Amino acid sequence: MSSLKEIKGRITSVNSIWKITSAMRMIASAKLHKAQGAIENMLPYERKLNAMLAGLLSSDDTIDSPYTVRREVKRVAIVAVSSNSSLCGAFNANVVRKLHSVLHDDYGKLDRKDILLFPVGRKIYDAVKKEGFEPQGDFQHLSDKPDYKGAAELAQRLMHLFATGEVDRVDLIYNHFKSTAVQIMTQEPYLPLEQEIPTADASSHEGKWNLQPDYILEPSRDELIRAMLPMVLSLKIYTVLLDSSAAEHAARTMAMQLATDNADELLQELTVQYNKTRQQAITNELLDIMSGAAV
Repeated sequence: MSSLKEIKGRITSVNSIWKITSAMRMIASAKLHKAQGAIENMLPYERKLNAMLAGLLSSDDTIDSPYTVRREVKRVAIVAVSSNSSLCGAFNANVVRKLHSVLHDDYGKLDRKDILLFPVGRKIYDAVKKEGFEPQGDFQHLSDKPDYKGAAELAQRLMHLFATGEVDRVDLIYNHFKSTAVQIMTQEPYLPLEQEIPTADASSHEGKWNLQPDYILEPSRDELIRAMLPMVLSLKIYTVLLDSSAAEHAARTMAMQLATDNADELLQELTVQYNKTRQQAITNELLDIMSGAAV
């Protein structure tokens, strides 16, 4: 049985951990509130704009855009988004596992030099290096504080690679924020652009966009598409970064909440053990006194 001193030391240690995890949970919760507001404000706008562009592209088969061309996939670019720090449960591990699965299952037949990886976040950057790939840049700053300028620069680079034929497909891998307790691991195509018109029920944020032939567009349809394409593609990257940021803070909030609850349970168990040990020590002392008095 552990001594009173050892148990008391463990209680002090666990209590310190409880204070740390509790503070980290409150900080993560505050950051989550801000990140959740940002993604909830951005997501409906991005989806509606994307639906409008899809309506324009699908309403006229004569429109030719370099971003809608479908080619045999001989070279691919993958953007994977993680966090820069840990203590957020399986958040980063899920991204690494998904990237590993995509590389081996979807693009296992491609040569390594034909797979371009754009890691956003230190954790996925380290995983890419461990896989033996050379990252196509350092985008760790976009993970901590997503900004539209940085997202637009990354989008422009991806658009240039696709338009010039240097890659035939661009995929995005990230955690989608659904709720504080649920983050969905997501893989979706970025380029080529889908030309199908998104449909949704009345309760969703996307709505419907059906471009009728008798609409008069000012400026022309081609000019509108040329102006909207870089905007929509840049907003998509920015939205993904905001989405992943909200999912990260949600995962960290839940992880710290579980750690705090576990520390609570352990403190209760140690307190009971301490009281039992102390009571046993007192009983032994009384028995010794009584035995001495009897002699």
